[in-house]
Amino acid sequence: MQPGHRGTAVGAHPGDGVGALVHEQPREERVDSGLQSRWHHGVIMVGVPGPLQITSRLALPESELSWRFSRSSGPGGQSVNTTDSRAEVSFDVARSPSLDEHQRERALGRLAGRLVDGVLSVVAQDERSQLQNRELATSRLAQVLREALAPPPPPRRPTKPTRGSKERRLAGKKLRSEVKRGRGRQADG
Repeated sequence: MQPGHRGTAVGAHPGDGVGALVHEQPREERVDSGLQSRWHHGVIMVGVPGPLQITSRLALPESELSWRFSRSSGPGGQSVNTTDSRAEVSFDVARSPSLDEHQRERALGRLAGRLVDGVLSVVAQDERSQLQNRELATSRLAQVLREALAPPPPPRRPTKPTRGSKERRLAGKKLRSEVKRGRGRQADG
């Protein structure tokens, strides 16, 4: 450990001389597309680096994703009230330069109920670690966008019922009619 640093080596095995140093350092988090520095004691974990692959032709650069972290209400044991493990990722669908006009219109139309001022937000708080929740949030965001950008299904071609299906339907109706008629009041005679 270097002089002046506070912290301990974690993940080190005796005799191998390898370990990660944990010390006080600023953590950057994206809030409303602006960077804020915050002092954090511990290891800073960053999600999957690089663009978020939505489809084979569309990838969102990290700069278009905005992150917020807060305390999770999910599992966490003793650390649940001390760690910001809940991850929320936001993507501005209305103003994204990565989407062409056709994709933007389709996404805005299909996601209208989920958008707030054109911004899609996805939350993950299922896991105890922030990194796992970040990965969950990005995969959920990719899935939502993939479904929103998918082409509409081909229109249904109207068809007429076949003669056999008509006959089966009528035979079933006749049988049901006979059953119901048999339930009627029996005349004494």
